[in-house]
Order: sequence, then C-alpha cells, then structure tokens
Amino acid sequence: MSEQADWRASRLRRVEVAAIAGLGYPLIAALGRTFRWRVEGREHYDDAVASGRPPILGFWHGRILPGTVYFKRRGIVVITSENFDGEWIARIIERFGYRTARGSTSRGAVRALVQLKRDLASGRGVAFTLDGPRGPALRAQPGAIWLAKATGHPVVPFHIEAASAWTLDSWDRTQIPRPGSVVALCFGEPLFVAADADDEGVERARLALEARLGDLAEQARRLALG
Repeated sequence: MSEQADWRASRLRRVEVAAIAGLGYPLIAALGRTFRWRVEGREHYDDAVASGRPPILGFWHGRILPGTVYFKRRGIVVITSENFDGEWIARIIERFGYRTARGSTSRGAVRALVQLKRDLASGRGVAFTLDGPRGPALRAQPGAIWLAKATGHPVVPFHIEAASAWTLDSWDRTQIPRPGSVVALCFGEPLFVAADADDEGVERARLALEARLGDLAEQARRLALG
C-alpha cells in the first residue's frame, strides 16, 4: 500500500492533518505580520509579470515559511507532495491564497508539470522548491528547467535570509524568522531555457540556477544584517 493510501486510511492521521493545518495557518500568519522586509531585485519579478509571461519562481526548500508569507494572495501555483506532510502543507498555503499541483519528483511529477504548464498558459505564476521535497539540500532538481524549456517562461530565483531566526535540525535546515526580525529577500535575474536545449543544455541551465541562488544567498545575508 502506498504512503498516500496509508495516511488517508487512518482516521488518526486525517485528524492530525486537519489539526496541523488548523493551527499552522493562524500561527504563521500572526508571525508573518511582524516581519520587517528588505527587498532587492524586485524588478526582475515585476518585469516578468508585466511581460505577460509569469515567472517560474525558484527557491530552496528551507525558506518555505517566509516565502509563503511574502508571496501570499497572488494565486501562485505550487507543487505539493501527495503524502502526509504534503497534505497539511497544501491546506495551509491554500489559505494564504496559493493554488496547488499535487505531485513530487518521486510521484506524480509528470501530471504536476502538465498542470503547471497549463497554469502558466492561463497567466498564473508558479513556484518550485528546487531541492524539494527531500533533497539533497541546495541541489536543484531539473523540474523548473524542464518547465522553462517547455513554456518559454523565465525562471526567477530568489533567496530569503532573516537577521534573527530559528533553524530546525532538518535536512533542509528550515529557517523560521523570529518575531520582529528583519527578513531580506533578493531576486535574481531571469533564466531562460531554449526550447531546443538538449540534455547538456538543460544541465548547464540547472547548474547556472544553483550558482545564482548561491550568489543570492550571500546578497540576502548582507542585506539582512546591514
């Protein structure tokens, strides 16, 4: 029996999902209202939206919480896994105004990417946790690159750093900004992928995306502490 079927077959697990989502949304919303944002490179995101080709936002899994707060109420579509954790995450982010495409790099990936292609064509932006859902951390999976190649929409990377935060002992080193913290968000230049890119071209684009995120991480740290 699959993990998906396992948790849905358990009444206790269904109750847990509802409880986590029910508590998580108001807590995250209340915390997010205290953040003091500093943003650089916002024009890269705004220009992509204004061009009629909404961006494919790319960021690291460990910055989901502040990313959810910043981009709320924009109708952005996010891939969420079909497992237990993916379900409560989906319920929380939907309350922040996101749409979800269900799948992951290991299950339902093709179906989710097809849905994201349709969402981009209809004018909705999409977002990827590039190293999700299970890592390895800070290594971009190729999904965002494939989608950019298939649609002509740019990947716009961003990174978030808080001046003061809790860091969880998880594979992605999840960062939770402390109440009232300065939170810096830095957007990078858009990355386009040619429709005729071969496997080597896709890999070059993936590595370039990783490099841009590394630079953005340093930029965001300086901005948060400055």
